[in-house]
Amino acid sequence: MNQSYFYLKLETHQLHMSYKNEKRCVRVLLPKNYDKDEAKNYPVVYMHDGQNVFYSSEAYSGYSWKVIPAIKLNPDLPKMIVVGIDNAEQDRINEYTPWKITESPLPEDIELGGRGVEFAEFVMTVVKPFIDKHYRTKSDKYHTAMIGSSLGGNISAFMGIEYKDHIGGLGIFSLANWITSKAFDSYIAREELDPEQRVYIQVGTQEGDDADRQLMYGNMKQAYIDCSLKYYKQLIKGSVPIDSIRLNIFADEEHDEKAWAKHLPECLRFLSEKWS
Repeated sequence: MNQSYFYLKLETHQLHMSYKNEKRCVRVLLPKNYDKDEAKNYPVVYMHDGQNVFYSSEAYSGYSWKVIPAIKLNPDLPKMIVVGIDNAEQDRINEYTPWKITESPLPEDIELGGRGVEFAEFVMTVVKPFIDKHYRTKSDKYHTAMIGSSLGGNISAFMGIEYKDHIGGLGIFSLANWITSKAFDSYIAREELDPEQRVYIQVGTQEGDDADRQLMYGNMKQAYIDCSLKYYKQLIKGSVPIDSIRLNIFADEEHDEKAWAKHLPECLRFLSEKWS
């Protein structure tokens, strides 16, 4: 299926997930004149929650990341391929969480989380090789970025460490690491980070929603701010230079695509700063 919008082409594929024995929709936005510039290769930005990336009519909240307008209205951005990987809907929390959720008020008979390692492996061993094979990409880590919000930020932060040899840029919006903070803190402390990685971090002061209330006690707004600040400090402690990290705390912004879309161009600009 192909769709054209402002001369950008959006293609969709159904890729097999062996660990779930099902197919997952992957959407690929190609830059303007991709078909004409046959000798040109492009950086790739992978985005989680693919249903919410391109069209508001498909987005969970009714408002998308507005990727296509962001590219059209910011011509200073380098041309890139954007890949939206759909989430698992009801199983989203499991796929975007590498560890079992144990720090929550959930009843003991309910288990959540822990399939993030398998999902990350699907992205890096199925999705990325497919994209690199079927499209003209710059497949090295320096031209490969990953963006996610909330739990999508969690899995992005995890994959940025686990696959640091393949991912050179991270966009971490509204990080929800409070959901498995002990496991993540232990993981990032024992792993060697990539000092060449660029990381954009964003959080609002009015984060948190009703779904979050079922998963933690305490002040949700403060929890989101604390997560981002702690992650920032963990990156610095892991020898990522301050100049390679951008931390933004935005007053009054909430936990939704409207806030994330507003600052997506800044994120892309930062992650692409050293693209050749």
